[in-house]
Amino acid sequence: MKSLVIVESPAKSKTISKMLGSDYIVKSSFGHIRDLPEKEIGVDIEKNFKPTYVAMPKSKKIIADLKKAVSEVGHVYLATDLDREGEAIAWHLKELLKLSDDTTDRITFHEITESAIKEAVKNPRKLDMALVDSQQARRILDRLVGYKLSPILWKKVRKGLSAGRVQSVAVMMICDREEEIEKFVPVEYWSIEAELQKDNDISFTANLISKDGKKFEKLEIQNKEQADNILKELESAQYKVASVEKKERKRSPYPPYTTSTMQQDVSRRIGFSSSKTMSVAQKLYEGIAIGNQGVVGLITYMRTDSLNIASIAQKEALNFIETSYGKGFVPSKPRFYKTKSKGAQEAHEAIRPTSVKRTPEMMKPYLTADEYKLYKAIWNRFVASQMADAVYDTVTIDIQANNYMFRATGSTLKFDGFMKVYSIQDEDTKEPKLPVLSENDILNLIKIVPEQHFTEPPARYNEASLIKTLEEYGIGRPSTYAPTIKTILDRMYVRLENKKFYPTDLGIVVNKFLKENFKDVINYKFTADIEEEFDDIAENKLKWQDVLKKFYTPFESHLTKAESATRQKIAPKATNEVCPKCGKPMVIRESRRGPFMACSGYPECKTTFSVDKDGNKISNEPEKTEEKCPKCGGIMLKKMGFRGPYLACEHYPECKTTYSLDKNGNKVIKPEPEKTDIKCEKCGSPMLKRIGKRGPFLTCSAFPKCRNLQWVKTDSEGNIIIEKKEKAAEKKTKTKTKKTKK
Repeated sequence: MKSLVIVESPAKSKTISKMLGSDYIVKSSFGHIRDLPEKEIGVDIEKNFKPTYVAMPKSKKIIADLKKAVSEVGHVYLATDLDREGEAIAWHLKELLKLSDDTTDRITFHEITESAIKEAVKNPRKLDMALVDSQQARRILDRLVGYKLSPILWKKVRKGLSAGRVQSVAVMMICDREEEIEKFVPVEYWSIEAELQKDNDISFTANLISKDGKKFEKLEIQNKEQADNILKELESAQYKVASVEKKERKRSPYPPYTTSTMQQDVSRRIGFSSSKTMSVAQKLYEGIAIGNQGVVGLITYMRTDSLNIASIAQKEALNFIETSYGKGFVPSKPRFYKTKSKGAQEAHEAIRPTSVKRTPEMMKPYLTADEYKLYKAIWNRFVASQMADAVYDTVTIDIQANNYMFRATGSTLKFDGFMKVYSIQDEDTKEPKLPVLSENDILNLIKIVPEQHFTEPPARYNEASLIKTLEEYGIGRPSTYAPTIKTILDRMYVRLENKKFYPTDLGIVVNKFLKENFKDVINYKFTADIEEEFDDIAENKLKWQDVLKKFYTPFESHLTKAESATRQKIAPKATNEVCPKCGKPMVIRESRRGPFMACSGYPECKTTFSVDKDGNKISNEPEKTEEKCPKCGGIMLKKMGFRGPYLACEHYPECKTTYSLDKNGNKVIKPEPEKTDIKCEKCGSPMLKRIGKRGPFLTCSAFPKCRNLQWVKTDSEGNIIIEKKEKAAEKKTKTKTKKTKK
């Protein structure tokens, strides 16, 4: 009799089905099938926080299909993801489908490869109820916070708002940082640099570091007067090399990616948002069609905080490194990394390619542009983590000038080691080249440069630094960072401008209200401590009901007090501008795209203007340019849109020619669509190849009459790869069959 394997996603079910063969039926639950009800709290606080779970509306057909499949098989394997969320989904499936212990097993795997899947089936286990309880505690606590706090915000701030244990702390971090920046007072300080030269050799610079053997602190030279006094004392000084110290310095590679370090590094290097990174990683994990190999999972599970690596994967990597780069690039001992993350699940693996033999360039023809970028980043980081150290030759030159000491430093990369595949962008690679000098060499002073500086405020958070800070505080878990950031942006508590987070007026008001009324719940320590308690539940050290009881008693008293709090107002900022249409005052309001100027007479008067970073009005009047419209010869006008400035033909709407403008205000010309020999499946017209953000795609040349669009992949030479039409035909046949039955 056949066995049933239930996974979470349909993409995964297709991949695994091909690997297990005809003895197994693989079905997907399409994620969660049961949860707390949407329109009520679903938690009986008086009965020890007993939850009431209901089947999700979207899952009715799925549940019926799964029940039918269960009745036709002899054994069921619950193969949902290997984290706590996956364990909980498996438990909900078992409960809802009424699966017996005797015929039901749990299987997990770090990667979707044939060997990993078959090994998992050979080594099943029973459900881990401690993991289920941990997830259940988190879900119920978040429901209590959301359902109890949100109505308070509706009454005291604005309808439609929400609060959350992690999201509200993330907003607090951004608000606290903005407050630091606003309160910051710059402090003046000076540095002194000498440009020196030995005979006719290359010149170099050295920084003043000490006087009479006492090192200067960063802010020690506080003003121009102090700097001028030092220059006076150096007027007749002889510059003589006091010491030359040469060393060899090694630099070790970074460990392979965890979820958070992947999100941080990919944000910095590629510019992906955390949600985009996770979305693309999901596709790489679930499987990509690789020519004759079929669908293959290219990376291991992407929600992890562990740095463990399977020994077989490590051996494969070391063999690959020796073969591809040489024996010198293999470290003397295999590298093992230990995670510093609190509560990391060490049984998991770090994110790595399922096989290093599938190099990024080999996989490129089968991947979209985004998939290739992320796969390359994961592959490079993992391979580098198993390679030898990079080695630098460093030199430190101290130069005596009267009773002052200057220092010049330089480094040269002697052996690139892991940097052969993973570049490091830092100051090490930017140090200047120094001439060959010896002790007691006399140097010529070309010039001495005093430079004024001011201390700078702390930087605003970007996605990478916010995720890093959340992780350092132990707030949230790998799976929560991307949805948390999406939520606070969607709620308009913060906005992203030039990849930096700014709190909105709404975010500042909500944060202030929560800090004043729920300081014991919405704070760094509580949010981190509760995560540790969830970990203790997972390890059978605590009961989940006890954790909720400990939280809810003080939380309830805060709710009662907050009911009597003063209602908060989010008033728009006044300006000196007057509406040109109705004469009423203009005010500054905020949208998810940032501040803008609007008439205070809204909604009767809808006049708006863009504003600059200082809040000054930017005229909406189109500006004439010297550009001519290539279609009708009209003058191109520079206009302001939601995405910034752009060019549009003066004859709009008769002529709809437009161009985007780059950062420098230059016209961005999109490449003309390329004619192909491929015919449109709908109307038979030739298809045109275009390039979009996701990569190449085809559109019908009969547009707008025919709107057929098809995403495609290209090989290394840019030739279009079309998926086999048999699959599409099969889908159409199945659809027609269903309709006929109905």
